[in-house]
Amino acid sequence: MAGATVLHGSADHAGRFESKAATREPALVKWTILAVSLAFFAVFLLLPLVAVFVEAFRKGWDTYAAALVEPDAVAAIKLTLTAALISVPLNLVFGVAAAWAITKFEFRGKHLLITFIDLPFSVSPVVAGLIYVLVFGAQGWFGPWLSEHDVKIVFAVPGIVLATVFVTFPFVARELIPLMEAQGREEEEAAVVLGARGWQTFWHVTLPNVKWGLLYGVILCNARAMGEFGAVSVVSGHIRGLTNTMPLHVEILYNEYQFAAAFAVASVLALLALVTLVIKAWVERRAGGAGHD
Repeated sequence: MAGATVLHGSADHAGRFESKAATREPALVKWTILAVSLAFFAVFLLLPLVAVFVEAFRKGWDTYAAALVEPDAVAAIKLTLTAALISVPLNLVFGVAAAWAITKFEFRGKHLLITFIDLPFSVSPVVAGLIYVLVFGAQGWFGPWLSEHDVKIVFAVPGIVLATVFVTFPFVARELIPLMEAQGREEEEAAVVLGARGWQTFWHVTLPNVKWGLLYGVILCNARAMGEFGAVSVVSGHIRGLTNTMPLHVEILYNEYQFAAAFAVASVLALLALVTLVIKAWVERRAGGAGHD
């Protein structure tokens, strides 16, 4: 027995040594990889971000503030927030429902539903915008009927909301599905056996287990909603003060050589992105801490 124990301990020691040896690299290799990573980060991420704020404040605070309180800029900010405030809750409800159905039940068309959820990842946002124009535009399938009833979708706020909903469609569901699959159905089944109803099971069992993943998906969804350009550009019509979101307003200002104003509005988007990153990091930390408890 003692000999077997010694052999077993020697095998464990050898295994640990091999594992360390397999991941051990010369110092030159490690520092080269680190230098390349930091250089990539500095050139492609940090430098453009710094440039946005430098250009935004190049002509002083007064010019910066004037660009943000200008009526078209205020309208663009309001429209961006409106589109996000509508599309994120809609995708939240759909994402939770779809993830719950896919992971907790077996039904026909399950794989088809998963494919549809992934569709916005594989379709260009510009193509998505064109689809809405073809369906709801003046010459589209429902265009004549909409014109008769004085209903405006394309080149109006509803079209922007629809395009935003489409591009943000997968984020919540795709964050929850693998998480719910990993957790299995045992806890929900036990709750049902103990007499809990569907809503009680979801509220007291399912939701607490996925709350951090749900919040993470909402953060990603909101970030994409505020920064979307392609699909919104196609359906907006670029009507200043009415259908321009912040990204579209930045493009128009830049094309008109109003660089200070363009970078000022872009800096607001950058600040929103930074806030999103901070919240995302906090959620990841809390989720990691919850996983270790």
